[in-house]
Amino acid sequence: MNIRVQGPGPTSPFLSARDLFETEHDLSLPVDVQLRDDPDERTWAGHYDDRHVLNISRQAASSAMARELALHEFAHMARYEQEHPSHTQSTEEVLFLALAGKSVERRKLSHCYQIANHMKDIYADDITLAVGPGEKLLSFLESSLAMAVADRPETPSRPGFERLSASSDPEITAVNAAFALALAERHDLVADDHRLYDLAHAAAMDAPDVDFEGFKRRFRELARDPDSSTYRQVLVDATRAYVSSPESRADGPAAD
Repeated sequence: MNIRVQGPGPTSPFLSARDLFETEHDLSLPVDVQLRDDPDERTWAGHYDDRHVLNISRQAASSAMARELALHEFAHMARYEQEHPSHTQSTEEVLFLALAGKSVERRKLSHCYQIANHMKDIYADDITLAVGPGEKLLSFLESSLAMAVADRPETPSRPGFERLSASSDPEITAVNAAFALALAERHDLVADDHRLYDLAHAAAMDAPDVDFEGFKRRFRELARDPDSSTYRQVLVDATRAYVSSPESRADGPAAD
């Protein structure tokens, strides 16, 4: 597995992640690591005919999570090379199949993409957690959910006033909570009294129209090796379940 770090910055997290990854997997294409100056640059993988590209900020590459972030993206690359349905299925095709003839709010449409990404992450982390420990990932899931729950919209203190600052959307936060808990349960990362359960419960209470338990079950019980047709239907069903909630059918700006 060939890794090429481009630009000044740390290399040890990527080499350490490679060593862990290679205990059970390998990549046929080389990996170019692009270190970005923008500290807000998200970590993501690009796939090309002759290489993979890991995009990560220098700040993230210097963080305590750097190795785990790299390992997670290597797992996505492996799923891509395996032509796993989760990484080859077009999200646009799924949205067309699931939502044809429906009017859906734009924010809900973006949430559907996030649901598809969660399913990709489940399959990537099946690899990640098979080769590396899960403590840091669990801490990351817990802290991310805690911040989202704390940032939920508040009821205005006076009638006629609206909160203008950005805040987490309760509905997708509930889905994110279902994903986090499902991933943790799928890999036996949590005891029954773990704080993640309390945070997930709070997120679910904030979005009563979202089928939290249903989404947790969907994520947790994803088949390990589905065929393309089965995976497509699972994603179509999840998309329909999300947009069919009473809140989703409320009046608002829609995208056809």
